[in-house]
Amino acid sequence: MAVRRRPSTASAAGEPIKSDKQLLKASDALPLPLYLTNGLFFTLFFTVAYFLLHRWREKIRSSTPLHVVTLSELAALFSLFASVIYLLGFFGIEFVQSFVSPSSRAAHDPWKDDVVVQRKNSVNATALPSSISAATTTATAIDDNSTALSTDDEEIIKSVVVGTTPSYSLESTLGDCRRAAAIRREALQRTTGSSLMGLPLEGFDYEAILGQCCEMPVGYVQIPVGVAGPLLIDGEEYTVPMATTEGCLVASTNRGCKAIHMSGGAGSVVLKDGMTRAPVVRFSSAARAAKLKFFVEDPLNFDSLAVVFNRSSRFAKLQRIQCSIAGKNLYTRFTCSTGDAMGMNMVSKGVQNVLDFLQIDFPDMDVIGISGNFCSDKKPAAVNWIEGRGKSVVCEAVIKEEVVRKVLKTNVAALVELNMLKNLTGSAMAGALGGFNAHASNIVSAIYIATGQDPAQNVESSHCITMMEAINDGKDLHVSVTMPSIEVGTVGGGTQLASQAACLNLLGVKGASRDAPGSNSRKLATIVAGSVLAGELSLMSAIAAGQLVNSHMKYNRSSKDVSKLACPS
Repeated sequence: MAVRRRPSTASAAGEPIKSDKQLLKASDALPLPLYLTNGLFFTLFFTVAYFLLHRWREKIRSSTPLHVVTLSELAALFSLFASVIYLLGFFGIEFVQSFVSPSSRAAHDPWKDDVVVQRKNSVNATALPSSISAATTTATAIDDNSTALSTDDEEIIKSVVVGTTPSYSLESTLGDCRRAAAIRREALQRTTGSSLMGLPLEGFDYEAILGQCCEMPVGYVQIPVGVAGPLLIDGEEYTVPMATTEGCLVASTNRGCKAIHMSGGAGSVVLKDGMTRAPVVRFSSAARAAKLKFFVEDPLNFDSLAVVFNRSSRFAKLQRIQCSIAGKNLYTRFTCSTGDAMGMNMVSKGVQNVLDFLQIDFPDMDVIGISGNFCSDKKPAAVNWIEGRGKSVVCEAVIKEEVVRKVLKTNVAALVELNMLKNLTGSAMAGALGGFNAHASNIVSAIYIATGQDPAQNVESSHCITMMEAINDGKDLHVSVTMPSIEVGTVGGGTQLASQAACLNLLGVKGASRDAPGSNSRKLATIVAGSVLAGELSLMSAIAAGQLVNSHMKYNRSSKDVSKLACPS
């Protein structure tokens, strides 16, 4: 493939290849890192300037001729002259040249040049340790995903490898997020000697995640998205996107959706809607901690605390405050509505406002942390299981006997017995906390990844108890899932990325609801619960009918020889 090259020269002895337009810069004055050189000359300039001004003021007061100088003053004048030349050369000349001849400046600026040339692994290899040089050759040779890098990119990669340029600063320095990711990726391969072949780089908007979703990107992971449905819930049909690498999961959920649809659909109720944050504060005694507890829980003080809390956002509405004491430490659990946002940042700002307000009347209050784990976020906790967090949803359906037999391939009695012995008794024997279900977390995780939710919140969002009961003289099946802490949002975070926004749009809940703030996120929570209901129904039926192993062997096992697909070592 033909590429454009810059005129360059290289010695026969294998010296580093340099462009004939590569000029010496002021920063090359000392064999020191750039920040140390700049710091030295800045310090020198201001020090000698202060010294000379001080000396000249003394001469004027003592009527000493200014042209009479001492040896120290001569040295100071020389240092001032040298520092001015350096600073002018480093900042002034290049600044003027950028206006006088911007094209010539861009021609040899490694941070702005985008001229594409073929990569040369031997470039500057002699300047690197032999282990890094060898790793460079190996990693570059086996990563076919990276695009061709310019010679100036090679210089930047080298500076990242040796530690001169911090990898985390590439986006701000280059002003090009995609180029920064490519350079970071290549530097990573060279320093580790491991290939990133197979991890895509192209086809992703790196600007969209800057300062929001991910730091120091080197690519992105591909996760297939399947759809299950239509899921008929509350009289509306939804096609549910699920991002997963587990075979059978989408197919099984889809079968559950079919059974629900053929039985007339499911119904749901949102019982609670409030995000929580619980700071921990400490006092000198338990008595003082109890005094704040009584103050905060006093209904007469709630309105004033709510006014302070609600200043954090027009969507933040404080609902309740729950306190718990451990010795002289007080844990205060704030619960508030957060509109269509998941709301962690919103509730945290409101809590900070209240803490600042309480500090006036309780100056001896020592705020240990804005989060004291009484919230509780991203951890299985009884407080979430009992009190709820985010959206508390119950979803139910009545599955007809004929559907159980023809679609689910089992019978009502077998499902009821299995649910009691597995989801209820078995989970109790295991000491489960919120895990009285077959595989709620499977569906929750798949929908969360597809719609840009926080995957780590799958921990408490998957709290679920599945109930099954025979009704209508044992002919039909009543099935329900109760999920007290579904934490979802339709604005903020990963919901703003293109792929995730498309999945939210498929469900009709993209962005914030203008007519009824919070309705989109509540609808998403009911879709999650309805999908879990479908998944529970299908998996339990497969287990009851003895089909689980066969279905997984058919859909979750590859016939390919994976040894031939492995990356070269």
